[in-house]
Amino acid sequence: MFSDFKSIVLLNIGGKKFSTTVDTLTHREPDSMLAAMFSGRHTVCQDSEKGCVFVDRDGKHFRHILNWLRDGVVPTLTDSEYSELLREAEYYQLLGLIEGIEEALNKRREDEEFNTELTRNDIIKCIQSERVRFRGVNLSGLDLSKLDLSSVDFSYASLKSVVFSCADLHCAKFRDADAEASILRNAFLRECEFTGANLRGASLAEANLQSANLQDACLIDCSFCGADLRSAHLQNADLTNANLEGANLEGANLKGAKLSNANLKGANLQRAYLRHVNLRDTHLEGAKLDGANLLGAIR
Repeated sequence: MFSDFKSIVLLNIGGKKFSTTVDTLTHREPDSMLAAMFSGRHTVCQDSEKGCVFVDRDGKHFRHILNWLRDGVVPTLTDSEYSELLREAEYYQLLGLIEGIEEALNKRREDEEFNTELTRNDIIKCIQSERVRFRGVNLSGLDLSKLDLSSVDFSYASLKSVVFSCADLHCAKFRDADAEASILRNAFLRECEFTGANLRGASLAEANLQSANLQDACLIDCSFCGADLRSAHLQNADLTNANLEGANLEGANLKGAKLSNANLKGANLQRAYLRHVNLRDTHLEGAKLDGANLLGAIR
């Protein structure tokens, strides 16, 4: 009866009428109940007067099922509507649609978790309960000054304009975090990891960054005035326009760092690793370079 894929099929789903083709019902989900019904291998009951195939299910979401079979598109619905559509997809044995709905719900939960707005008190409660992992969390604009945040994992988090002034962030992780315009004045950042982080325009004046890892970080327009960067790892970091006046960079590794228009006046660069670094547009008045490795540096 329905052996021709181009045959038009009239459906009555719980009283709602739909028109489609055999190809639509059988092509995308060949192992589904709908495909089996219209494969030509089974006899289906038609209304002899109206020519419709009747299916005793709620037709509310059947248009979404047809759109899935036509285009492979999972609709954007509320959670309760997804639950209803999931029941219908399970009834019709549409495994691809079931998987698509589950993926959409999981993504929504992840997005909601990422965009959850936390307060300073929430952070303090987390610290007190030792749940101190904020990977990928949005904390932008919070005042976290003077808190003990040592060893907290902020990797991949959004930390734009967060105030960390005078906070204890010893061994904290900021890998690939977006901390643009954050304030870390006088913060204790010893041995912190900032690999690949965006700190553009951040204030780190007087901060303790001894042995901190800032490799590949964006430090454009940052202020490090008077900061302690002894033995810091700054390989390939972008310090364009950064203010490092009076900073202590003794023994720091600046291999491959960009220092265009950086202010290093009065900075301590003793025993710093500056091989092949372009210092031509860098302000070095009064800087200490005793024992610095300047082999191949452009001055």
